[in-house]
Amino acid sequence: MPGSTDLVLLGKVVATHGIRGQLSVVPFSGEFSTILSLQTVCLSGPDNRKENFEVDRAAVHRNRVLLTLKGFANINEVLHLVGRELFARRDQFPPLDEGEFYWCDLIGLSVTTSEGMSLGRIEGIIATGSNDVYVVRDGEREYLIPALEDIVVGVDLDKGIMTVSPPEGLLDL
Repeated sequence: MPGSTDLVLLGKVVATHGIRGQLSVVPFSGEFSTILSLQTVCLSGPDNRKENFEVDRAAVHRNRVLLTLKGFANINEVLHLVGRELFARRDQFPPLDEGEFYWCDLIGLSVTTSEGMSLGRIEGIIATGSNDVYVVRDGEREYLIPALEDIVVGVDLDKGIMTVSPPEGLLDL
């Protein structure tokens, strides 16, 4: 699990919105509440140097987050921020209910079946609308594991392991 001050990539500034200096951000997880709760954000610069900014306001608009940064009042002041990736410190994330996890905590976990078969590591997550799908790779094979309660039977972040009970045929070629 990332440390409390680790920076986590959450999205990308894809455009400005209006003339009052709002930024249009596409969240990478398809989940808005984390970005909406942030007090500060970090944007990567053209040379990968990161700059910190205080958040004035954030709101959902269609499938994006409209972000207003303190100290910026018009479109001309924020044009240079378009195209930058948006990061935030992990300790700013709101707490989750039991059994819920942030994507950044799941990426990299080892995945084994309840019978002890190693499937590989979670290398990515696909948001499908109805449920997420974990992309698990072992170097040779790739498994797509639905994030459903009856399939994902355990997650131990301290040990770095996810245990799954795949239905018959899920792991077949």
